Amino acid sequence: MAPGEEPGTSAAFEGAMMAIYSVAYTMKFMMKLRSKDPVDYPVMAMEGLWWVEDGFFDITVKDNWLYTLMMLTPRVVTQRMFEAARDQVGRKRGENPALQQLRLAPFQEGLCMQVMHIGPYASEPATVERMRTYAAENGYEDLVGRGGKHHEIYMAIPERHNHPSSRLSSGTQSGN
Repeated sequence: MAPGEEPGTSAAFEGAMMAIYSVAYTMKFMMKLRSKDPVDYPVMAMEGLWWVEDGFFDITVKDNWLYTLMMLTPRVVTQRMFEAARDQVGRKRGENPALQQLRLAPFQEGLCMQVMHIGPYASEPATVERMRTYAAENGYEDLVGRGGKHHEIYMAIPERHNHPSSRLSSGTQSGN
């Protein structure tokens, strides 16, 4: 996981993504190439949690967003393995402030709703609004911006695609 406060187009965001991908692939190959009990696993999709602390989360206003980038890691990866991979990446690639902010931590998400958004980020607000409308019509409360977080799972590397696919999750709570 890597925390951040700058927009998704910032150098800090790009550095956090690079740090996560670099450590994830280093861990994968450390596990795959070890002599005792090697394990091969796929590197999973990048995920982002987005929220605000100063009001209502508005998908069209991005200058007050906070984020945590993360990637699912198999349970076989230990804190020691994670730290060894992070240190190796630091030696190989040099200074990246995001490397020191990375952490290996569990993540649990409560009740949420998901939708597959296919298209440019500019059309994402309409998808989020459809999710909010569905939640309200079915007795659920949208908690994004009030303790809940907007959760995106990127099916492609966001900066490399003009029309990314992402699975969007929105934190909700039952109104019943």
